[in-house]
Amino acid sequence: MTFILGSGTSMACPHLSGVAALLKSVHPDWSPATIKSAIMTTADVVNLAHNPIEDQTLQPAGVFATGAGHVNPSRANDPGLIYDIEPKDYIPYLCGLQYTNREVAIITQQKISPPPGVHVAVKPDKIDFTESKQKVTYEVTFSRLPNGANSSFTQGFLTWTSGKYLVRSPIVAIMVD
Repeated sequence: MTFILGSGTSMACPHLSGVAALLKSVHPDWSPATIKSAIMTTADVVNLAHNPIEDQTLQPAGVFATGAGHVNPSRANDPGLIYDIEPKDYIPYLCGLQYTNREVAIITQQKISPPPGVHVAVKPDKIDFTESKQKVTYEVTFSRLPNGANSSFTQGFLTWTSGKYLVRSPIVAIMVD
């Protein structure tokens, strides 16, 4: 019997680890979630020629190939707005991974309610900051429109803008019948 072993590693991991270490050295009070947010929300969605990022077939790559985009360490150092989370914020994520209420309760020491089902509405649709490190919350809700997408998924972005900053988070909605 002949076996062939192929091995490799993504260079994204060491590159992003280096960027995260640089950000932590400049901002020692930033949490891991803050650093991740700064990296993701400031990533570039175009290449150096200002064209869409391409996949292996030289076609514009979709969100599953690009994720948040190409890391931009300079912009990540001063993102303008970051998403910081607390342990309780992981509960909807665990539900999305199909953890049972019992399993989530063991992890979080709480009981839970499943999130409502899927139209994108953001409330409030405008947020104001009056001081550095101020925390605000907003809610994003999704509901499927009657004449919604004809594919298995659709993609878009949630973007917050100000005079100086643009903070973007990718959104993918999986269509389930």
